[in-house]
Amino acid sequence: MITFEAFKAMDIRIATILVCEDHPDADKLYVLKVDTGDQKKTLVAGVKQYYKKEELINKKVVILNNLEPATIRGVRSEGMVLAAKDGGNLTIVVPEKEIKTGSYVS
Repeated sequence: MITFEAFKAMDIRIATILVCEDHPDADKLYVLKVDTGDQKKTLVAGVKQYYKKEELINKKVVILNNLEPATIRGVRSEGMVLAAKDGGNLTIVVPEKEIKTGSYVS
């Protein structure tokens, strides 16, 4: 359980994937360049076995924007793409309707 205050501290927003590249040192990871509405960021995402690169480019996704940066196999990741997993299936969380990049999720 987290407090409502802790939830309010999370910056969850809509981002657009601009670039999707293979991670140079990992078979299951992509390196994504995303637009968060006010800046461009690099995110490392473990979705390679579920999505082709061309499926992700220009896709609007939900991200945790203020996650503490981490270096994942030599690449700095500045946030997290949100996804749901059910057994062997994984799907990236996307907005249901068209919405502006940078919109906040509440």
